[in-house]
Amino acid sequence: MLARTASNLFWLARYMERADYLARLLQVAGHMSSVRVDANGNSEWESAIVAAGCQSAFFKKHSIANAESVIAYLAFDRDNPSSICNCIETSRRNARAVRTALTSDMWEAVNASWMELRDFESSDMDDDRLIEFLDWVKARTSMVHGVYANTMLRRDGFHFTRLGQFLERADNTARLLDVKYHVRLATAEDVGGVVDYYQWLAILRVVGARRAYRVLFKGHVEPAQVAELLLLRLEFPRSLAFCFEQICLNLDAIVSHDPAISTECKRIAHAQYAALRFGRIEPIIKQGLHEFLSELIQRCDVLGQEIAKGHNF
Repeated sequence: MLARTASNLFWLARYMERADYLARLLQVAGHMSSVRVDANGNSEWESAIVAAGCQSAFFKKHSIANAESVIAYLAFDRDNPSSICNCIETSRRNARAVRTALTSDMWEAVNASWMELRDFESSDMDDDRLIEFLDWVKARTSMVHGVYANTMLRRDGFHFTRLGQFLERADNTARLLDVKYHVRLATAEDVGGVVDYYQWLAILRVVGARRAYRVLFKGHVEPAQVAELLLLRLEFPRSLAFCFEQICLNLDAIVSHDPAISTECKRIAHAQYAALRFGRIEPIIKQGLHEFLSELIQRCDVLGQEIAKGHNF
C-alpha cells in the first residue's frame, strides 16, 4: 500500500475518534460542573482544556476557562486544529484524498457527517442544541467506525484505519481518566464525598461504562475499580488494555516492506500491551495513577511517531 494512502486512512480514523472524544469530554465537564456548588465552578472546564492537550493555545486566546469559552474552543473554533468541527473537516479531507480506497458506504458516512455539520455551525447553540450536537457527534463517529468495520476488506487499508482509531482511543481514555486529577475539590475532606462520587460517576457515564461497571464490580462506585475498568479490563472496548490489544493485532497484520524499520513500533506496542494485560491496579495506584497516565499518554505519542516512521508516512 502507498504510504500516502496508509497515512490518510490512519488519520481519517484518528480524527473521527478525536471528535467523539471531545464530545464526551465536554459532556463530562458539564456533568461534573452541574454538581459543583463552591467557588471553583470553572475547575471542570479548565480540566477539559488540559485533558484536550490545548491548554497553552487556549489561554493565548481566552483569559478564563468557563463553559462558554471552552465549548466554543473545543467544539467550533476554526483556529483550533483539534476542535470537533475541524476534526470532522480533516477526516473528510483525508477520505476525499483516498476516495478509491474507501467503500462507497464509508465515503457516504464521512461525507454526510461533514455536510450535516453545517447545520450545527450556523445555528444558535443554546443548552438543548448543544446536547443535541454532542449526541449527534457521538452517533456519527460511531456510524463511521461501524461502517468501515463492516465493509472494508481485511487488508492493509483496514489495519491502518483500525490502528488510527485505537491509538487515538487509547490516548483519549488515558486523558479522560486523568481529567479527575486536574479537577479541584473544595477541601481535602471532600475526597470520597458526594461531589467526588458524582465526578467518578460522570466519567463512567460519558464512556458508556455504567452498566459494564455494575456487571463487573457491582455496588458502590470506587475510584480504584473505575481505574481498573478503564485501564486493565479486556472486556471493556474503551479500556487501554483492549485498545493496545487491537493495536498489536493490526500492527502484526500489516505487510511491511522493511521489517527492520517497523520493528520499533511493534516493540513499543507489545511492551505496553503486556504491562496492561498482566498488570494489577493496586501497584499502579501505589505508584501514582496520575503519573502512570501521564507516562502512558507520552508513550502513545511516541508510538504514533514510530508507526509513521516505520511505514514512511
